[in-house]
Amino acid sequence: MSEGERIREILRRAPVIPVLTVTRVEHAVPLAEALAGGGLTVLEVTLRTPAALEVIRAMRRALPDAIVGVGTLTRTEQFAQAADAGAQFGVSPGLTSALADASATVPFPLLPGVMTPSELLTARALGFDTCKLFPARQAGGTGMLKALHAVFPDVAFCPTGGIGREDAAHYLALPNVLCVGGSWVAPNDAIDHGDWARVRALAADAATLATTRQRSI
Repeated sequence: MSEGERIREILRRAPVIPVLTVTRVEHAVPLAEALAGGGLTVLEVTLRTPAALEVIRAMRRALPDAIVGVGTLTRTEQFAQAADAGAQFGVSPGLTSALADASATVPFPLLPGVMTPSELLTARALGFDTCKLFPARQAGGTGMLKALHAVFPDVAFCPTGGIGREDAAHYLALPNVLCVGGSWVAPNDAIDHGDWARVRALAADAATLATTRQRSI
């Protein structure tokens, strides 16, 4: 299976990938259990806190059936660190040739971020046909994705950035969108207060966004 096929298989598992910024390792397992219990089994832990790598390790140990990825990959050395922590996929906000080279050295597939047609051309030239439109709302949202599909019908997306429950379905209805990334399913205040019941309820609601629509990619 190619790297492109591997990342698409992961993205198809759930309509929403929770984008998680976790500051305390002790929150890792109950947070992951709440999200998976609600039906979201693909999780992205961003490298925005010192605890992130340990959070990935804890989630991997506790939930072997979930898929735990690493987000906010911006430096080449982070790829090896994430692989050592057990990350099963990676997400970057953008793409450079150095990041593409680093992704080839680790066992997990990369979902690179793009915002413009030029960036998408670069990503395709580097071997990526599945990308994160980021930041999705600022990049033009569903209108941009429709325009990109007309020119790049072979490219699939996981739009992320500024997407909430109220507009997620509009993105998911597009033929070139496999899933969306969103932080609304795990609000910071719910995590800080250990309100795992709320997180599970939000995840269960997000899981209902899955449809049986026919994909063109």
